Parts: sequence; C-alpha cells; structure tokens
Amino acid sequence: MSLHAAKQKLDGTTEQRLRSLVMTSAQPQEGTLKPDDKPRDYIDVRDVFDENPRDDNGDANGSSDSPLPSFSSPQEFRQAVRSGRYTGPTNGCCPGYMQCNLVVLEEGQSAYDFLLFCQRNRKACPLIEVCDVGSPSVEAIAAGSDLRTDIPKYCIYRDGKLDVEVEDVRPYWPEKSVAFLIGCSFSYDGALMEAGIPLRSVEQNKNVPMYKTNVPCRPAGSLHGNVVVSMKPIKATDVAKEVDITNKYPQAHGGPLCIGCPSAIGINDVNNPEWGESVAILPGEIPVFHACGITPQNILMESGVSFAITHSPGHMFVTDLPSETVI
Repeated sequence: MSLHAAKQKLDGTTEQRLRSLVMTSAQPQEGTLKPDDKPRDYIDVRDVFDENPRDDNGDANGSSDSPLPSFSSPQEFRQAVRSGRYTGPTNGCCPGYMQCNLVVLEEGQSAYDFLLFCQRNRKACPLIEVCDVGSPSVEAIAAGSDLRTDIPKYCIYRDGKLDVEVEDVRPYWPEKSVAFLIGCSFSYDGALMEAGIPLRSVEQNKNVPMYKTNVPCRPAGSLHGNVVVSMKPIKATDVAKEVDITNKYPQAHGGPLCIGCPSAIGINDVNNPEWGESVAILPGEIPVFHACGITPQNILMESGVSFAITHSPGHMFVTDLPSETVI
C-alpha cells in the first residue's frame, strides 16, 4: 500500500489495520514519488563547506573566504555529507529541493504510535516517506541514498534523553527499524530568496533558532507534548509575501503558526532558543514562527521513548524532489 493510500484510509480504518501497516511494511511503492527528471544546477549559499575537518564548535578549520562550492545535483551534496566533507546545518543549502527531518524507531508500538501522531499533527509533522522495516533506503525520493550516513549530524535518544550526537549512525541502526521522513521548512528557502526575502540565519552563517511553545499537539497512544517552532525575522512589509509563499508548501509545514508576539505561544525570550542559535531581529522586522520538525524530538523526550534516532536540529536529509512537490 502506498503512503498516500494509507493516509487516505487512516481516519476510517481500524486500529488493527493501521498497526499492520507499521508492523509489517510501511514503505510506499517504489516510484510513488517521482522527482523532476530535469537536473538543476545551484550554488550552495553557505560558506562552511571545505576539505578541512570541523572543530568542536562546529566551525570550519580554514579560510572563510574559500569559494562557494557548486553541485550538479542533490546526490553530489549527499556524497559530500557521506564523505564527511560537509557537516554543517543545511538551512540555505540546495535551494529548490525538498529537505526532510528524520525519526527512526524500532518496529512495534512506538512506531505505530508515531505514524498515528503524524497523521493527527500534519502541520508539525507532514509525513513525506516511511521506509520498509529494517531499511535505510529511500530510493523513490533520493537515488542511491543511505539514511544512516547522508545527514550531516544525528541525535541518539535513550529513555527520552539525548545520549549522543554522531555523524554516522550505522552502529546504532536497529535491525527492525522503521524510518520516517518529515517535511522541513528549509524546503522553501529557495522560494523565499527568489522573492527577495533574505534568510538571516544564512546571512549570519548560523543554525536557525528553534523554540518550545505552549501549543499542544494532539496525542497519539503513548506520545504527547507541545509543538516546536522555528523563527525567521521578516520585514514588516514582506510578511504578507512570506505568508503567501509558505502557504504553498503544506508538505514543509506551510504558513506561519504565529506572526509577532512570541509570548502568545509561550516564548518568553526570543533571544534564547532551546535549539539552534539566536539571530538578529533588525528594526522594522517581525519574528515569524513556523511549525518545526524538531517537534517529534520534543515529543519523544516528553514521552520517554526507549530508543530513537533523529537528525540533529538544523541538519536535514536533502532529497531529489523539487521543493514544490505535493505529497
């Protein structure tokens, strides 16, 4: 059964059928999602890619004046990640292509609950792909990819607590894994830049700021908790344009959850994010908050899930799908 068909049947199916979907085979049929056949050339807008290793602070050891690299395809970018030549955040990278958050759980109740959670909280967790049990491959959306090596940094959670961050999760990958890919707002970075809306985190060479909120998610089985949001400073005169653009990307969290007034969603200090890095909000700009793919990590921690692998905040999986692909 394809993921699309599973989504359509979810609301009316029985728990037994949905449980079977996760326990046996959660992978959509190969070719269900077809990327654009036409290759796209682009320049990576971040300046943190070079041949040198990174220091403990995540900074490149080398000249910041090195030329920006050019890639002919997302496959080439993933290879750079796999080889360890790129380990930074992916905001602003690969504009025009869909980026995804990762959650990997062991086959069983937690995987079933998480699939149900995504269906009930589509704004925060727009589900893009679910892998076969035990598989790290997503050929339908990223040819030649390996979810164990093709993300710049991963988090390992045990009993709801962060255990370690690593750049290769092959030693941790469960034999009976179920891997989920969830849409990311980085997917529309290219559309915003093309519209003349700058990305402050990219300008300042920082990870995006991410915050816990007081907005509750709809619980699913053992999973519960609140939405996490990311923030972009947007000129007041560009807010309407930003809303119009992002609303066209429901597969990447869509339009904002909140515009201005961070206290309305429980954020007391916009300069002190729980994840990522604080960015400057200039005069004439308004903080715009979008639902964020760190929501699952917050849910896994609050729910005390025994084991999970996720991407590290701000470090996404880059697919071959054009950003505007409708899932």
